[in-house]
Amino acid sequence: MKIRILLFLLLLSNASFSQQVKVGADTTNIRIGEQFLFQITISDTANVILPEKLENLKNLEVVEDFKIDTFKNSLIKKYLMTGFDSGAFYIPTQQIFIRNRAYLTDSVLINVATVAVDTTKLKMFPIKAIQSEPLVFDDFKPYIIWVVLGLLLIAVIVYFIITRKKAEITEEEIIAGLPPYEEAIERLQKLDNKLLWQNNEVKKYYSELTEIVRAYIEKELKVPALEITTHELVETLSDFNQGKTIDTSKETINKLKGLLSEADLVKFAKSKPLSHEIEEDRRDAEDVLNALKPKQIIEETAAEDGLE
Repeated sequence: MKIRILLFLLLLSNASFSQQVKVGADTTNIRIGEQFLFQITISDTANVILPEKLENLKNLEVVEDFKIDTFKNSLIKKYLMTGFDSGAFYIPTQQIFIRNRAYLTDSVLINVATVAVDTTKLKMFPIKAIQSEPLVFDDFKPYIIWVVLGLLLIAVIVYFIITRKKAEITEEEIIAGLPPYEEAIERLQKLDNKLLWQNNEVKKYYSELTEIVRAYIEKELKVPALEITTHELVETLSDFNQGKTIDTSKETINKLKGLLSEADLVKFAKSKPLSHEIEEDRRDAEDVLNALKPKQIIEETAAEDGLE
């Protein structure tokens, strides 16, 4: 009697499950590579959990996993499937949870048949050589992009160099176009802004400082000051002063001699003057520029002041 009751309950449970979950395929016989539709239908929509993918498939593959459809209080899950090996293969049972209760689906047998080929009726062709694909625009696209980027980079560099060079030339041209005295003062100020001796470039500082003074003398007094030695320059200016060609003092000539001599020691004897000595030489250079002018210019300036 108990056995009959258990069998009845088991049959009742299976009947209830079969009503809840149904599986099936639109065909169970396919040829290799053909596709078929496998479907799971659940007669409930509340608290249903389906497997993320079909488990334990052998020799069968899922081509597409469709979204779950809801139809008249039922859930329908479809899979597009295929097989590439001949034989009989099962879609195994899948575990599904409905309202926190586990259910196992029925398995479905799929027969995959080979495609019969009658070789006696097929025309045989010789084996063809490997053919290369024709080139298309996409094949050249990476190279074109790199070439364009390279050209843009070169254009930016050239533009930067040309612009910078023009700016430097323009600035030098502006300074060179000034009267000798104003040009010399402007270059002294630029020399101060470089902070050469403050950064231990004393030799370079004295070279530029004396070059400014010599260039001023050469332009203003028409003396080849950039080409002659310190001794020759001092002797020439002393002769000019004695001949009243220039209106200056022996003190100015002595300052110039001391400045040029100190510069020669720094450049050729590796002398290292102290900071206060460098500052004093800088002041002497500007004093020389202010005091060393041709007599004609002095007279013209005095005449203009008298007229005013």
